[in-house]
Amino acid sequence: MNTPSTAKPRSLSPLDVPATVRNRAYRIGKFREWLPGLPAALLVIVAFLGPVLYLVSSSFSVDGSFPTVANYVRLAHTPVYLGILGLTLRTAAVTTLLVLLAAYPVAFLLATCKASIRSRLIILVLLPFWTSFVIRCFAWIVILGRQGVLNKLLLSLGLVDTPVAMVFNTTGVLVGMMHAMMPLCVVSMLSVMDGIDMNLMRAAGTLGAPKSQAFWRVYFPLSLSGVCSGGLLVFIVSMGFFITPALLGGAKDQMISQLIIFQVQTTLDWGFAGAIAVLLLLTIVALFFLYNALFGLSTMPATIGRSMPREQGGGALKRVGNAVLGLAASVCETAGRAMEALLPHRADTRRLVSGRVVAWIVGGTILAFLAVPAFFVIPVSFTGAGYLSWPPQGFSVRWYQQIFESSVWWDAAGRSMAIGCSTALLATIVGTPAAFALVRGRFRAKGTLMALLIMPMMVPSIITALALFKLFSFLGMVGTNAALVIGHSILAIPYVVVSMVAVLKGYDIRLDEAAFTLGASRAQTLRLVTLPVLKGGLFAAFTFAFAISFDELTVALFLTGGEIKTLPRALWDAALLNVTPELTAVASLLLLTVTLVVLVGATTRRRRG
Repeated sequence: MNTPSTAKPRSLSPLDVPATVRNRAYRIGKFREWLPGLPAALLVIVAFLGPVLYLVSSSFSVDGSFPTVANYVRLAHTPVYLGILGLTLRTAAVTTLLVLLAAYPVAFLLATCKASIRSRLIILVLLPFWTSFVIRCFAWIVILGRQGVLNKLLLSLGLVDTPVAMVFNTTGVLVGMMHAMMPLCVVSMLSVMDGIDMNLMRAAGTLGAPKSQAFWRVYFPLSLSGVCSGGLLVFIVSMGFFITPALLGGAKDQMISQLIIFQVQTTLDWGFAGAIAVLLLLTIVALFFLYNALFGLSTMPATIGRSMPREQGGGALKRVGNAVLGLAASVCETAGRAMEALLPHRADTRRLVSGRVVAWIVGGTILAFLAVPAFFVIPVSFTGAGYLSWPPQGFSVRWYQQIFESSVWWDAAGRSMAIGCSTALLATIVGTPAAFALVRGRFRAKGTLMALLIMPMMVPSIITALALFKLFSFLGMVGTNAALVIGHSILAIPYVVVSMVAVLKGYDIRLDEAAFTLGASRAQTLRLVTLPVLKGGLFAAFTFAFAISFDELTVALFLTGGEIKTLPRALWDAALLNVTPELTAVASLLLLTVTLVVLVGATTRRRRG
């Protein structure tokens, strides 16, 4: 009689599971990894990429005939349009050069100062970002105008006999664009400088190199990737400017975005406007390819470049890029040797102190350039005169009385507040899961997903506005709050994703693993552990998205129609008619409100440690 076997059943190994089951489980696991990024990707594809492609296709249509290249033939054979493109490229290039020269000392100062001082200085750097483009232009009109602050100072010092024309010309455009682009460049450089190990400078000093040589031979070459990436971002964004040239420039300072708006709003020639937009888009794409070939997208700021697909191998253009970086480092080394020849090593200690003082003087001057102009609109808002001048003539609060008695300003402010909150909520809800997918996922298309999500940040806002207008005109949604919320969310999602990726890269994943070990489910871990730790980053992302929506004008010009107005649109319409102290009163209220919010938020975060 056979006795039953008491041996334990053998556990199944992965090889015992059928291949189809293993493949299905693998696909489900991969699907779960990229699923959080799906809502944001779909929103960008449907509301941005698709309409942009449709805008491109419309450029091949003339009077119902399709396809045709007549718009491009007209563009190529009209010297005026190509001249405006050349002016746009030249203005963007000069702005980029000036911004790079001014932003580097500020970024270096922020990267090397104490954390407590840095948190205060960052507020000054970001203050222009929190201030409306229109408000900033008003501030520069007050400072640079013929009756402005700077001209009054020059006349009182006897340096000039008549007021100097510094606004409504190229000088005004460059100053306004430089002021607007500085925060973006500083943040780009700072993200690279934060990753430079200062022990390398100390090691150079240990080996006998003075501080100046250590900086030029070690620190500066390591920071060149931040310089390159900041320059690229500033150049691309500058090419899409039209608010600053329109308010601070003259008739000879028209940029290509203004030409696109003219074709749409005046001649109603959408096909030709699309052709000009495609020309602008192709110029930017060519710049990206050239940058990638020379330096590689991995030199972009860490939160972007590391998620981009990297090319393997070298190539002629890549070698040229490395040679350019090497040449820059050699120039820096020569400059360092020249400085050492002029200032011998035995005076190094005294020179180090004076050099730090010089760094603070230069950095403080540039920080004043960023922060002070916005506050000049406040005294002017209390003038008794009916025009802008400095110093204010008399004292009056009548401009504030007009604001509080006007339903136009109240309606516009309330609508901007509601749309800003809705935009921030939508962008945070869809952008945060996408950031989780990019940081924690291990799927192959991660670089493609990141490129898709940040694409609206790299494309000029005028192209985005035209594409959204095409989409919502087809849907019959122009002039609705929903269209503005979706349009602003497209612009805000890249900033939410980039900021949350940066936060998640510093998150300690072991906290989640400990919660799993104690029996918590994924939902419980997310609700009780992950989100509470990330609430500071979530608040920052929400605030960024709100600020982008609240200050946005380009998309609002197209999507509001003639039925509704946001606050930037109301300011723009009023400025086109006449720049009066009433507008400076509105600007002052907005500036004080935003500054108070930023200071309260910074104080709260500092008290929480």
